[in-house]
Amino acid sequence: MKNNEEAENSLPRKRGRPPAFDRETVLAAARDTFWKHGYDGSSIAGLTAAMGITPQSLYAAFGSKAELYRETLDQYRRMPRPEPGNPFLDKLDTVTAFERFLTNSAKIFTAPEHPKGCMISTAVLNCAEESEPIAHHVASMRLQTLDIFAARIERGIAEGDIRSDADARSLARFLGAILQGMSVQARDGATTDELLALLSHALSELRKYQLRRET
Repeated sequence: MKNNEEAENSLPRKRGRPPAFDRETVLAAARDTFWKHGYDGSSIAGLTAAMGITPQSLYAAFGSKAELYRETLDQYRRMPRPEPGNPFLDKLDTVTAFERFLTNSAKIFTAPEHPKGCMISTAVLNCAEESEPIAHHVASMRLQTLDIFAARIERGIAEGDIRSDADARSLARFLGAILQGMSVQARDGATTDELLALLSHALSELRKYQLRRET
């Protein structure tokens, strides 16, 4: 006997002319559904109800639930930040770059207009066997974030605002753990101010490796 997921995936998937809807709008609705309920917890019925389209239109436009999820993750990454720009690319010292990034994250995780927490940091930590490819995809995104963190710390070492004895990878994992912890606590009801207070302790640890730039 088929389970619900198998039954949903066995629905006819008609191809043809693209459905008449705004892709970004329906993606946002699907994004918030996945964000709130997780991948396994979001059924095709729940997704299409939120998106305002039929299952046939979903499959015609996105191919599968898994592909839809990947697109919503990409859209999540494109969401506007409270403070625009990319602090890791801007001409900032390392501590300020992480302060801006993590402050933005705290504000996003607790914003009232969408589900709490981070869609990527704590996504698909446990899943059904058939969802493992999606779990691996999200895990790779988290590893990419650690790589970005480590690269920014290494840049700080090269530019002389972080001590040369700093372990970039270890610090990156520490800051990644802070990011994931903030996401979990936001889901549990932590406020923006509470997350910013937590963040101040993390930045104090990073400042132990900070050097003054020569002028």
